[in-house]
Amino acid sequence: MGVFFSTLNQIAFLFTLIAAGYILAKLGILPEGSAKVLAKLENTIFIPALVLGTFIENFTVERLASAWKLLAVSTVIAIVMIPVSILVSKAVTRDKYIQNIYTYGLAFSNFGFMGNAVVSAMFPDIFFEYLLFTLPLWVEIYVWGVPVLLMGDTEKQQTLKDRVKPFINPMFISMIIGIVIGLLKIPMPSFFMSVLDSSSACMSPVAMLLTGITVSTISFKKTFTDVKTYIISIVRLVGLPLAFIGISLLVPVFRDKTILTCALCSLAMPLGLNTIVIPSAYGKDTTVAAGMAVISHLLALASIPLIFAIAGL
Repeated sequence: MGVFFSTLNQIAFLFTLIAAGYILAKLGILPEGSAKVLAKLENTIFIPALVLGTFIENFTVERLASAWKLLAVSTVIAIVMIPVSILVSKAVTRDKYIQNIYTYGLAFSNFGFMGNAVVSAMFPDIFFEYLLFTLPLWVEIYVWGVPVLLMGDTEKQQTLKDRVKPFINPMFISMIIGIVIGLLKIPMPSFFMSVLDSSSACMSPVAMLLTGITVSTISFKKTFTDVKTYIISIVRLVGLPLAFIGISLLVPVFRDKTILTCALCSLAMPLGLNTIVIPSAYGKDTTVAAGMAVISHLLALASIPLIFAIAGL
């Protein structure tokens, strides 16, 4: 029951802010273009602050050396998820842009906002290890997920310039700066770290409001009857974690309960929110992504406790 209530608490928080964004948009209280403004703030301030702070604090020689096994397992999982996500997405839809959205959602769960909350509530003794475990996932997000899947142009033939351009974005640059500062132990003033912490804390609430605004423009009937969204959500929430549990029984490294728990927590969370936040800032359609976010987080109420019970956690 503890897992259920921890999950319920986070989802209640999430849906309260989604509802607030939805109501504000429906009542016409927000000015036109609010969604794009919020998306720009997310992309240029809040997400870069989160990325920068994460890498400054965790990407140090000492932490990397002490957790090499966690990082190695996480890296392997991240790499394996790429072809799996691409194959499933291509099997579900032929639309190139929606394929990218599905691929991102399958490859990257909401391991940050939801994962951190569940782990800190249920497994507080390994919370630090979980943060380290997710580092390779953050790297893959900003090296491949964001520039290739969410910012790449699927409408035209890609030139070399087109392929390079998406990497020149605040999130990727913040990651590189954070890696350099962390590895070189460059001291940062306390006020600057406070700015990063405060800005990072805005990321999830603003993303929820943005989701609510987006949801206000879509048809609930169409969203909740979209079979493809349910397929992707169930694969993300149930299929991938169950496959991992089966494989973990055969791989000796997962006899380490810390590694097993960190891996399963990162895999069992619902679809991530970057599929809404980042494309919104570039004027792309986010209706499919908004539907995925709503449905997958609702289904997670049942799936997360189920997966943890099956794994014996």
